[in-house]
Amino acid sequence: MSVSRRSLLAAGGAIGAAGAAGLVAAPATAGSGEAAGGGGRRVRTGFDRLAADGYAALAGQRVGMVSNPTGVTADVRHIVDVMHADDRVDLVAVFGPEHGFRGTAQAGGSEGRYDDPATGLPVYDTYQKSGQALADIFTASGVDTVVFDIQDVGARFYTYIWTLYDCMVAAVSAGKRFVVLDRPNPVTGRAALGPVLDKAYATFVGREPIAQAHGMTVAELARLFNAEFLAKPVELATVRMSGWRRRDFFDATGLPWVPPSPNMPTPETALVYAGTCLFEGTNLSEGRGTTRPFELLGAEGVDRRWAEAANALELPGVRFREAYFTPTFSKFQGRTVGGVQLHVHDREAFDPVRTGVALLVTARRAWPGFAWRPDRWIDKLTGSSTVRTMIDAGAGVDEITAAWQRGLTAFRALRAEHLLYK
Repeated sequence: MSVSRRSLLAAGGAIGAAGAAGLVAAPATAGSGEAAGGGGRRVRTGFDRLAADGYAALAGQRVGMVSNPTGVTADVRHIVDVMHADDRVDLVAVFGPEHGFRGTAQAGGSEGRYDDPATGLPVYDTYQKSGQALADIFTASGVDTVVFDIQDVGARFYTYIWTLYDCMVAAVSAGKRFVVLDRPNPVTGRAALGPVLDKAYATFVGREPIAQAHGMTVAELARLFNAEFLAKPVELATVRMSGWRRRDFFDATGLPWVPPSPNMPTPETALVYAGTCLFEGTNLSEGRGTTRPFELLGAEGVDRRWAEAANALELPGVRFREAYFTPTFSKFQGRTVGGVQLHVHDREAFDPVRTGVALLVTARRAWPGFAWRPDRWIDKLTGSSTVRTMIDAGAGVDEITAAWQRGLTAFRALRAEHLLYK
């Protein structure tokens, strides 16, 4: 795709959203929105701005919402409940992702097809559905416009962004318009970090070549997907936030945190997730079944030597504590294991992806029982076999991170073309 076409598509999506929703087309700046101090709420989400404009962007449309428990207002009412009660919008269907629309399912599960007891709306299951099968669901629902509003956590392998991608592709096939209501990237949008996916390793935890920590909001990702990766672009509108700054962590937004999935209980979990989720690809526990998933890592037979080795690297912004825990489910259920707990003391300096790789390197050296999952899941998470094979060959952290810099530099340049907030 030529640069001119990319630029045209990106500009069209931003202007279309701003015009349809009655919003200014200029990107939000550090001084825009409400003040964070003085008890005022500074950040207004895409839904806040859509509703304040009387749902003008959805006028005359039969609307279907792709959402989950994170689709809430500032006073934690679900936006589907709010829209259903408002005569200004014709909401006719809901589409649920992994974990379900109301969030009743664990990792790798969904709620299936049902009628929502609170609203009576039909809820369609989108999890692990794509292409024509998903397009057929949109057609059967009778909607004209599909609206996406889900809180992301900033990591390539968090599946909601690929639900976004799959829904955009399906909307093209079904002839539906697509609207994305923006929410903050909870770990900031300052920079992209980590390896970029090799398309040969594309799965539902990474459809397209983006960085492991992408540093974008969902509306920015939608613009990127539409301009760079969709064979035919969807009719896309994005409703941006006001008051969000790229340097903002989630606690600076004044918004309520709703766990996007059962093992993402706090913004602190999201802070480490882009690195420590890599332990899903090993025989160590990634902390599922504890109160600190992805902050606690370990296995039977691991002792203080792992924490000592990790601390010896003097990674910026983080320290490691020797820890023991007993998962209530998932790996090592009901068994006491040893390992580490991450303590991030300077989140500005902390690099989650480099830290995750460093923990893999030190775990392999400190614990003779270390092994990769037989299905090579680690390759799906990192986006290629490079990290795994380099660790197996005895490479150090600096050597491994150097291997992805060329691809990351190219992605950063591409990413810059689609950012809404400067």
